[in-house]
Amino acid sequence: MTTRTTLHDYLDLVRAPAVLSVLGDTLAGGAAAGHRPTPRRVALPLASACLYAGGMALNDYADRDLDARERPERPIPSGRVSPSRALAVAGGLTTAGLGLAAVGGGARSVVVAVPLAASVWTYDLAAKNHPTGPAVMAACRGLDVLMGAGRGRLRAALPAAAAVAAHTAGVTVLSRGEVHGTTPRAAAGVAAGTTLVVGAVVAGVLADRRRSAAAGAGRRTGAATALAATGAAVLYAATCLPAQLDAVQVPSADRAFTATKAGIRAMVPLQAAWAARGGSLGSVGVLAGVEVAGRLLRRAARRPGRAEMSET
Repeated sequence: MTTRTTLHDYLDLVRAPAVLSVLGDTLAGGAAAGHRPTPRRVALPLASACLYAGGMALNDYADRDLDARERPERPIPSGRVSPSRALAVAGGLTTAGLGLAAVGGGARSVVVAVPLAASVWTYDLAAKNHPTGPAVMAACRGLDVLMGAGRGRLRAALPAAAAVAAHTAGVTVLSRGEVHGTTPRAAAGVAAGTTLVVGAVVAGVLADRRRSAAAGAGRRTGAATALAATGAAVLYAATCLPAQLDAVQVPSADRAFTATKAGIRAMVPLQAAWAARGGSLGSVGVLAGVEVAGRLLRRAARRPGRAEMSET
């Protein structure tokens, strides 16, 4: 029997602290595409947040029978949120996300937001436990980055989208071992992917510096963005790589869970690295604030439970 649902229960349903991990996707995509930050474009990170939170609610709706056995503390099996309310929350937040995408980027962003929303629902309702699950989840996050670029500028944002998608695929692979453990091969593959993502950022920074030197202009700005991108890439690796290597050594459920959480937290510095590469130091500053807010929220909301990437 469902008890009275509180605000805290709804926040628990949508994994409120984890929602912060998607705010930088459209910032990275927009920076890569050369968009200038405007008040209207603030709606795009909010669209990402709604689509992510809606996916989290849908995840719990789809997993309610499994959670009753493996994670009874979650909102639905514990009776704090009814399945029908969870589904309504998922639908409402998805609709809000599409509306905010229209506000923030117009038709150019909606063209990407629609397949993004479809991918979220496909993952939660069909692909999560299928071998294609990590690829579908990766597509969700890659599309989220591209939503910030919009139709007509997608090509410029493809490297950032690919990096975020690759990292997401790795985190999703590890999240599958949260209950029964992962394997050394899977964890090693994810750690290798993290290394490749860092290498892609650094290689891009070096290429940018060579082009800047050849042009002989904007040296100070170029040096600042290169330093910010490199620093964020190092922070990204420091956030998730140690936990991934631990999971290689001991592929237990606890290690997989810890590596999954670390991977979610590493999203923000990864987004900052690509935003810096796009020349948007303002976005880097915003993401630094998101990182601080995330740390404070995690401290305030720390309680037993499992973190999931169920989108995005």
